[in-house]
Amino acid sequence: MAWGRKKRGGRKEPVFSGFAASLSELRLKPLDRITIADDRPASRAAPRKSAGSGDGGSSERKPSSDRKGRKGRAKKRMRVRLSRLLYWGAVLALWAVIAVVGVVVYVGAHLPPIQSLEIPKRPPTIQIVGADGSLLATRGEMAGSNVSLKDLPPYLPKAFIAIEDRRFYSHYGVDPIGILRAAVANILHLGVSQGGSTLTQQLAKNLFLTQERTLERKLQEVALAIWLEHNHTKAQILELYLNRVYFGSGAYGVEAAAQKYFGKPAKNVTLAEAAMLAGLVKSPSRLAPDRNPEGAEARAKVVLAAMVDAKFITPQQAHAASTHPSYAVKPASAGTINYVADWVGEVLDDLVGRVDQNIIVETTIDPKLQSVAETAMIDELAAKSVKFNVSQGALVAMTPDGAIRAMVGGRNYADSQFNRAVMAKRQPGSAFKPFVYLTAIESGLTPETIRQDAPLDVKGWRPENYGHEYFGAVTLTQALAMSLNTVAVRLGLEVGPANVVRTAHRLGITSKLEPNASIALGTSEVSPLELVGAYAPFANGGYAATPHIVDRIRTVDGNRILYARAAETPNRVIDPRSVAMMNTMMEQTIISGTARKADVPGWTAAGKTGTSQDFRDAWFVGYTAKLVTGVWLGNDDNTPTRKATGGGLPVEVWTRFMRAAHQGVRPEPLPDTRRGGFLPDIAQLGHQVVAPAPAIAPVSPAGRPPPVRTDVRPEAASGLDGWLVDRLFGGR
Repeated sequence: MAWGRKKRGGRKEPVFSGFAASLSELRLKPLDRITIADDRPASRAAPRKSAGSGDGGSSERKPSSDRKGRKGRAKKRMRVRLSRLLYWGAVLALWAVIAVVGVVVYVGAHLPPIQSLEIPKRPPTIQIVGADGSLLATRGEMAGSNVSLKDLPPYLPKAFIAIEDRRFYSHYGVDPIGILRAAVANILHLGVSQGGSTLTQQLAKNLFLTQERTLERKLQEVALAIWLEHNHTKAQILELYLNRVYFGSGAYGVEAAAQKYFGKPAKNVTLAEAAMLAGLVKSPSRLAPDRNPEGAEARAKVVLAAMVDAKFITPQQAHAASTHPSYAVKPASAGTINYVADWVGEVLDDLVGRVDQNIIVETTIDPKLQSVAETAMIDELAAKSVKFNVSQGALVAMTPDGAIRAMVGGRNYADSQFNRAVMAKRQPGSAFKPFVYLTAIESGLTPETIRQDAPLDVKGWRPENYGHEYFGAVTLTQALAMSLNTVAVRLGLEVGPANVVRTAHRLGITSKLEPNASIALGTSEVSPLELVGAYAPFANGGYAATPHIVDRIRTVDGNRILYARAAETPNRVIDPRSVAMMNTMMEQTIISGTARKADVPGWTAAGKTGTSQDFRDAWFVGYTAKLVTGVWLGNDDNTPTRKATGGGLPVEVWTRFMRAAHQGVRPEPLPDTRRGGFLPDIAQLGHQVVAPAPAIAPVSPAGRPPPVRTDVRPEAASGLDGWLVDRLFGGR
């Protein structure tokens, strides 16, 4: 036992016998090798045997078992891959469900509660009537009355189905096939060439949503379309669609569109007209038949072809409709009254705020005078616009207290909707001079005050008269009647440009005016509306007049008055004596001055012509005790005319209008010398020019004596309407 313990606990020395055999055991064997060609573990790789290895029999049996192993391993790998695919597919599907639920929750949270969704009211209709109660125009949404499917010709709704939603009766609000077709077409055309929205989706958008193009709005549209399909029949949806779809030019619904474009109710439209209406939905503003008849007709042919393809009509019917296309008629309100209607629409927000019900706007417009104003403007421009290179014009006529009776904002509303009477700012030229002379009168001068008409130099600026001639000592009456520029500039400097600006603003000019020396010649821009309004105090005895066009606004049923113009106590802006003096002077403009062609038989009239630099603007603003009317003529691009002056075309338009406006009306005098307490000696002379100077002798710049009479007597001053006026101002 002792030996055994010692044996186990003693030191054991290393033994090196059999070392070679041990090394052979450490060598790599074929099973341990890893090759690039085989991705299997080295321990499982089949060893390569040499021909003389002695294992020939075993080598012949290995390939069979190896093939079986490979198949097993392949199946195992396939099972692993399939299990992983199923796993990640389930994960992705779960996240997709979560995302869809999230989107649905988000869209639902931003929709009104489904249980509270109701078909909203039709857009409000605004009827604009004249002072006599007659309908002038319709504005707002211009929605026609609702029409039912049974009252429409069958081809009308079919036209919309054929071109907008061929599978309308088979889908449930959303058409996947249509969406796929639109997507493919858009990809092929590298842009948005087709839309996949159904009629129900379009209706949902028109009823409940905005027109913005976002993913959120599209998802809301889909949700609402499904809701509409669930709560309404196909017939109800189609009828709602036809009564709410937008057709351009403010027309909503087939009834309003048929009335606007064809002048007939929707139940009477032809097949060609139905196709044209259906084609409008794609681009109402671009394809409106009253603006683009060629485009509308081409689109109508596309609709007819779609109806044939859908077997709604025969090819023969389509051919007949194509060979007899429809053309838009001129609506009753297609003329210049639209300028009035547009302006009424702009002022409504200030008067009653947002309009959410059908209303009637009672205006101050006299339909007869509006027609006369339109005819006068259009006819005169048609006859002489080419000769004088004048393309546009504007006219404003109002009572002395500011009620607008007629307004023409341009030559042709269809060509341009820009209202020049209200929005255009142009230089008034000499038509601004009454504010200079009024300032001078208020500073103590009188119509017979003498001032020199002679060359003038203002820091290098040398204003000249129209005829480049000067008349020496003249009265203020003569200077204003003949529109002498040097006298106006002298007066402006004498009273101060800032005071002239204050006078103009006090009388009604609202535009910014520059208080410089040239303000006396009307170099600051104003609109026709404000210039005419600023002349009104001369016609009403010196009281401020606020131009206005709306008298009352009421609901269609008359149960509510939304607005009624309150009676105003006007503020006096000119004292009676100054009014009398100004009317005496401006009357001479018509009697013997630059506006001698302006004549209203039986009536006392006064006014002032104006021509801006380089003949860019031609004006005449004149008035009687009944009406104050201003006319502007020129070009929108501010190019010069061919010497069109205020005493020419504007006076002719003014006279034609004013004669018709005053026909059959008992004449009334202006607030003049007899009622204004003017100087007795002037009153005895009536309305003749009173000039203390013995004569008005033009002085030639070259110093040569002009061929003109120098013995003009004061009481015969009206004789200036002869050679002198024609030579001097040529209508200026």
